[in-house]
Amino acid sequence: MSRRLPPLYALRAFEAAARHASFTRAAEELAITQSAVSRHIRTLEEHFSCRLFERQGRNIQLTEPARMLLPGLRDGFDALERACTTLRVDDVTLRLKAPSTLTMRWLLSRLSRFRHLNDDVEVQLTSAWMDVDKVDFQHEPFDCAVLLSDGHFSPDWEVTLLFSEWLIPVCEPSQAAEPWDLARLQSTELLHPTPDRRDWRRWLQRMDLGDEVSLKGGQAFDTLELGIVAAARGYGVSIGDLVMVAEDAVQGRIGLPWPTAVASGDSYYLVWPRARSGQGRLCRLRDFLLAEVAAMTLPPVELLS
Repeated sequence: MSRRLPPLYALRAFEAAARHASFTRAAEELAITQSAVSRHIRTLEEHFSCRLFERQGRNIQLTEPARMLLPGLRDGFDALERACTTLRVDDVTLRLKAPSTLTMRWLLSRLSRFRHLNDDVEVQLTSAWMDVDKVDFQHEPFDCAVLLSDGHFSPDWEVTLLFSEWLIPVCEPSQAAEPWDLARLQSTELLHPTPDRRDWRRWLQRMDLGDEVSLKGGQAFDTLELGIVAAARGYGVSIGDLVMVAEDAVQGRIGLPWPTAVASGDSYYLVWPRARSGQGRLCRLRDFLLAEVAAMTLPPVELLS
């Protein structure tokens, strides 16, 4: 079937000009002159027999036909980029996305060892704060990700369970010389690693203490890491992840005042698209991280699933 489409370079110039709301900035992005952008826009306007931009003083605005054209055009360029990325071979680099607390407390040191043992693979790690862990492989520049999730992922992804999340109270080391009782927990300021206080709520409910300990008041943070650090410095007792605090607890840098860990129902997974190039390198990273998990030493605590 013959498709009568306008020139690709003209469509690209229109998309850039619409995105920047500027012919000048579109020209800079495309490494062409402003007059060339204007010519490309005129080519499209002749093709579609309508105006695409209107000038208001020094500014330009999309016309109604242009607003109708732009979303599909953006999707088309995104699809072209994804198709080209699929075939682009990069024998060295894996681009990994991971949540910030996991990065600082578990992943960073292990990736350092991975690079030392695999000098032919470079891992570019991006640590991101995510209230709900997610990745969009179609629109984000990542080959793989480690996410905290309930395990429901796209069927087009390769998924590997690394370890489960176990919630446990944490505090300054000297405060955990003796295990705590309910009265002490009730009288201590709770630190909340999430504004909605969901982690303490999960732990207390599983311990049948939901009606015994108030969740009101107390400092609220937006990352698990901040709650753990504040607790370790003596500002109260926070909820941490058993794996994240394991090394500090074993070495006496953080205390476990109530040595019972509760399963949150979520786990950390390594995920990547099955259609992505570099499957061999991704499998090497997966196998390395699984071996690191198997070698972990956890504090002697009770586990409640």
